[in-house]
Amino acid sequence: MTTNMRAKVQSFGGHLTAMVLPNIGAFIAWGFITALFIPTGWMPNEAFGSIVGPMITYLLPLLIGYTGGQLVGDKRGAVAGAIATMGVIVGADIPMFVGAMIMGPLSAWVVVQMDKRIQHRIPSGFEMVVNNFSLGIVGMLLCLFAYEIVGPAVTAANLFVKSGIEALVATGFLPLLAIINEPAKVLFLNNAIDQGIYYPLGLQAAAETGKSIFFMVASNPGPGLGMLLAYAKFGEGLSKRSAPSAIIIHFFGGIHELYFPYVLMKPIMIVAMIAGAATGIATFNLLDAGLVAGPSPGSIFSYLALTPKGSFLATIAGVTTATIVSFLVASAILKMSKSTESEEDFEQSVTNMKDMKAEGAINTAAATQATAEGKNIKFVAFACDAGMGSSAMGASTFKRKLTQAGYDVEVKNFAIEKVPSDADIVVTHESLESRAVKATGLPVITIKNFINDPALDELLVTIEQQA
Repeated sequence: MTTNMRAKVQSFGGHLTAMVLPNIGAFIAWGFITALFIPTGWMPNEAFGSIVGPMITYLLPLLIGYTGGQLVGDKRGAVAGAIATMGVIVGADIPMFVGAMIMGPLSAWVVVQMDKRIQHRIPSGFEMVVNNFSLGIVGMLLCLFAYEIVGPAVTAANLFVKSGIEALVATGFLPLLAIINEPAKVLFLNNAIDQGIYYPLGLQAAAETGKSIFFMVASNPGPGLGMLLAYAKFGEGLSKRSAPSAIIIHFFGGIHELYFPYVLMKPIMIVAMIAGAATGIATFNLLDAGLVAGPSPGSIFSYLALTPKGSFLATIAGVTTATIVSFLVASAILKMSKSTESEEDFEQSVTNMKDMKAEGAINTAAATQATAEGKNIKFVAFACDAGMGSSAMGASTFKRKLTQAGYDVEVKNFAIEKVPSDADIVVTHESLESRAVKATGLPVITIKNFINDPALDELLVTIEQQA
């Protein structure tokens, strides 16, 4: 995959994630209600169980459509997105998450384009009337369009994809999804896969059966745990010393980005990830495992919390087998590797992944120097695909270091496309560099490890020198 194509796919996945992640709490609330109160739940209750259907049919898609519209067109875009999403909901007989992801941003874009063309033509004193009626008329047309065109089209596409995946399930080939999932994840496309593909399918299946394996095919923390355990046991230098910390954050905190650098450092390690993930999927499938909602973050705690009654053995077995297989394959790779990994090798991989560098991107030293020469660094923005997870952890860790050193520097985390223009410098993973440069226009520091990276040490030194 070329750098430009990867950046475009990451950006697309980032937009999908930006619509879903702010509403994850609502999804989890629905999952808990489902797990507790449906007839096969922990506390069956007909009255409370009646909430499950309306939530997944109306509330969750409307939240996605509203959020998608707000991302593109602020409050007016959000209202337009919600109106159009209602049309796609009524125009289909399945939960319309994909339809909401389409109509939310599309409707907001239409409203923004309309506003650009009429704002300067509104007579003085008629602004509120024109704005309200224009939004109402456009919203009505978009709602009808969604009902007649988008709803049926998404339903047909959904049935096609669902039938294909169900065929994989029926024939036992579902583990082959690991061949797609694992390479995509380490290229930071994990959000595009989960939020864009498996979550909608999972929610549809969970509405029918109370659980879904689709929530587990890409989010299993077992493969990453197995590989990190192998590094902790058989790795060398910094990779060996940092693996235990990465294990805690990955497995218990659910931030899978922590293990990506260990795969990128030794690309053959993707074999271990695929083997572990495929084993986990096969185990889940064999034991009829499933979660009631998408685990976000993908930690073992999320897995257990969203496991329905009677499925704990299946969930634990899938995570365990994935861990064991990944550990065995990763250990064999580390033992058989002819090149000895030294601490210097790992540190070099942190700052020098040339095959994933964007053309013309600013390297760490140049970004730090350019910012330092222009003005003092007072606002550091940590950015990742979704603006949560790895960037939040990195910002928190770096902020503590600055506070301990007595420096008053603002440090916040953002989604790449949402980094404010008044930030002095952007810190992001190097595989997201070209996207960050294009989206922000700011000096960019590229790192590989959001917790312990030489580039962050250099940035801290730069801030110390300006004090």
